[in-house]
Amino acid sequence: MKNRTSATHTPTVLMICTGNICRSPMAEGLLRTRLTREGLADQIQVRSSGTHGIDGSPASSYAIVALHQMGIDIRGHRARTVTQQAIDEADLLLVMTHGHISFIKQHFRRTESKLYLLSEMIGQDFDVDDPYGGPETEYAQCAHQLSNIVEQGLQSILHLLPSFTAAGASYPPLASTNKGNY
Repeated sequence: MKNRTSATHTPTVLMICTGNICRSPMAEGLLRTRLTREGLADQIQVRSSGTHGIDGSPASSYAIVALHQMGIDIRGHRARTVTQQAIDEADLLLVMTHGHISFIKQHFRRTESKLYLLSEMIGQDFDVDDPYGGPETEYAQCAHQLSNIVEQGLQSILHLLPSFTAAGASYPPLASTNKGNY
């Protein structure tokens, strides 16, 4: 496990969905793009994994198209199955559904205080539905939903990165009252 007090540690956000070919790579791309706009891309790492991913699979073609229409290229994405090492290296775990929370808690250690539903970043508590197998319009809707969460929830995400906020950044507190007590 990385030393969280190291001055060279780069805070890491890990987006998690089921297959790591639809929602989490879209959320990863959207957050990276948002961080770039804020001038923070070199200060925070964003990764994604799936609870049941097939390692090396590309992002869904509809996910690629949905983000391309937003000016974001995820064609180079390759799926990864979440591992204990990925959990340990991440400072913040953002999952798409309550089912992902249950799975992560059941199969991995050291998730307390860093495991949240993505929707909690905007002070809500809902699952981001999986567009897998649906038409292109469902992927576009999912991409827009994820984009809205990332846009509105950025301050909450930054607030939850203790090694980032400890470096001097100051952000408003979370809007969520749940505070990830999973």
